[in-house]
Amino acid sequence: MERFFTSESVTKGHPDKVCDQIADGILDALLEKDASSRVACEVAAEPGAVHIMGEVTSKAAVDYIETARKVIREIGYTKEEYGFTDKASITCSIHSQSPDISQGVDRSYDDSSSSGAGDQGMMFGYACNETEELMPLAHTLARRLTARLTEVRESGMLDYLRPDGKSQVTVEYDGKKAKRIEAIVVSAQHDDLDLEKIRKDIMDNVITPVIGKKLMDADTKIFINPTGRFVLGGPAADTGVTGRKIIVDTYGGYAHHGGGAFSGKDPSKVDRSAAYALRNIAKTIVKAKLADECELQVAYAIGVAKPLSLYINTFGSSKVEEQMILNCVLDNVDLRPDEIIRHFGLKAPIYLKTARCGHFGIEDYPWEKVDENLLKELKKLL
Repeated sequence: MERFFTSESVTKGHPDKVCDQIADGILDALLEKDASSRVACEVAAEPGAVHIMGEVTSKAAVDYIETARKVIREIGYTKEEYGFTDKASITCSIHSQSPDISQGVDRSYDDSSSSGAGDQGMMFGYACNETEELMPLAHTLARRLTARLTEVRESGMLDYLRPDGKSQVTVEYDGKKAKRIEAIVVSAQHDDLDLEKIRKDIMDNVITPVIGKKLMDADTKIFINPTGRFVLGGPAADTGVTGRKIIVDTYGGYAHHGGGAFSGKDPSKVDRSAAYALRNIAKTIVKAKLADECELQVAYAIGVAKPLSLYINTFGSSKVEEQMILNCVLDNVDLRPDEIIRHFGLKAPIYLKTARCGHFGIEDYPWEKVDENLLKELKKLL
């Protein structure tokens, strides 16, 4: 049976990603000075203005506004003709975390020796063997395209490109096997110049090097800047808000999402830390060759350390009973928030890169390193 699946990605100059990066830039700045900082930072951006909001409880003194300007400069919004720059008007209304929330996080309802979850909710983790990164193919290719767009812009190879950009890749499957690329969409913000030159340059320097010719054929549909013009972009063209690219941040829609965004949240918020832990477990299960793909779901109650539930789905690809895999995970992994934070070193200032590059499939993230102890125990099930 033939079927199609599409994923998208955006560059770090996309308005929503600008906001994610400012939020995670502030989080990193706080964690660098106080590893116990509690942070829930939200950002909105519009033409000429940025608004920073949220809750912070920390011993660190951080200049939020200057941190935001630094992030905007690093993204590349430094020219007045872009309509949005690091000289934008920036307002900040940060206040302290609610003491009602804090007391439940400081000491959990069910375990006085451990912190409680920073919120209720469910989180998902996923892995599959479609790519070396153990990530879905469409999502991986879309992300590589936007990474390449940024690379050719920042290196000066295509110096007329501006920071905003998007990609989209549609993969055709024969059953569960990726067969070919059905469609590619790349939209890149640019200076005011000839459209045909832009299209040729992006085809030659972005699409062809990333996708290669193995998966493309004569019937692959390619759309480069299909509106014909993309001069105005970023927050000058669209209001940006944190947490609006949660599918881009995770698995490109190939797996479920619990609804909680990541950026601007310290790791006591299980929206972030538990999603990282579940990705690690799912990746380890696939790496152990117990399944071709694996999705996990965990649920928490605010102020309670131990998860309420853990669910596994291998979509019929497991080599042993799913319950055996689940039991092995439960026997060898501690999913209390404190233990997740300790195991992956999540109190370090490591988060700005995730807002730029995506949260999964990047090898130098600590949660992307396979758990060798769990891997050994899982392999015993074969």
